[in-house]
Amino acid sequence: MKFAQALGAEALADKDPLPPEMRERLLSRDPLFVASHWVLAAAAVVGIIVALAAVRPWGAAVPRRLVLTIAWVLGLFMIARAIGVLGFGFVGDTLLLAGVRPPPAEHAALARDLARWDLLLWSPFFLLWGTCWMLTGWTLPQR
Repeated sequence: MKFAQALGAEALADKDPLPPEMRERLLSRDPLFVASHWVLAAAAVVGIIVALAAVRPWGAAVPRRLVLTIAWVLGLFMIARAIGVLGFGFVGDTLLLAGVRPPPAEHAALARDLARWDLLLWSPFFLLWGTCWMLTGWTLPQR
């Protein structure tokens, strides 16, 4: 998705959980955001290579400790993001939607809309993705 956005697509760009001023910069294709999309697309390619190195025979040439460390770090980060340790996630979104944590007054409706998207799409995605990385890290030493 970030690769497509770097090339100009707007797939789900309006559902990124950003404050309004940052959101406008994202949607107007600010050079900083375009560059960040390219960096994230490159990181995804590296992630694909690391994931394949964990399961393919040619991956034996890659130091196992490196693959194991990357798998655990990515897994922990993604699960923490899904749960809400990093601000967004199941906990933060639920608290916001339940009214326990009030949204910013100047963009309350937008914050609630983004919390719904995060709760139903992004957080489950990060939880699944992080779980896959953790399982990879857990089973890697056994191979």
